Amino acid sequence: MSTRQIDNFAAERIRSYDAKSAFIGYRGYPCQTCLSVNDEVVHGLATERELKFGDILSIDVGVVHKGFIGDTARTISVGGCSLAAQRLLDVTEQSLYLGIAQARPGNRVVDISIAVQQYVEANHFGVVREFVGHGVGRSMHEEPQVPNFDEGKKSSPKLKPGMTIAIEPMVNAGRPEVKILKDGWTVVTQDGSLSAHFEHTVLVTDGEPEILTWVKPSGSKPE
Repeated sequence: MSTRQIDNFAAERIRSYDAKSAFIGYRGYPCQTCLSVNDEVVHGLATERELKFGDILSIDVGVVHKGFIGDTARTISVGGCSLAAQRLLDVTEQSLYLGIAQARPGNRVVDISIAVQQYVEANHFGVVREFVGHGVGRSMHEEPQVPNFDEGKKSSPKLKPGMTIAIEPMVNAGRPEVKILKDGWTVVTQDGSLSAHFEHTVLVTDGEPEILTWVKPSGSKPE
């Protein structure tokens, strides 16, 4: 299957929920979703490229529903992958949940950042610096920014009940440096290593953080 076929399927699925893509047209982005393969980090474009057994595919989806935006991503293997690639996926996903666990009132954004970075680097992977998580609500990108690494600033925004943030570790199997391809969108690892991306939109509450972008069973409709 080509990434264009997947993008078209996603468009139909989004419409079935009376929603629309938050990505297409945003700053000129031409696709319904972001589909990034292997060494592509984020913002991969849907094309006629056909997926092959052993590829890893990052699927990043943003939708607008009733005036609000949800943003989520996960990386999957195509039919299976190498043990090294699976370890990258597992570490990246776990770093997301460690970051989410810090999304509590009284904590600061940097607590999320440190949790992600420490776990990723303890497993000898690289945390992407050029792209970060963000606030999300009625607009695609709102304050505060949510880095996946400690920026070393003296202060960081406090987390308060009612805030909704997109936490999204982008992790490379090799070095953290990235570059943008000539299409102006697709971000790839500079060293050609694999990259994984996991993301949830999270609500800060008075207690436990609430994940707003859990995957619902196939065919179910939102309340």
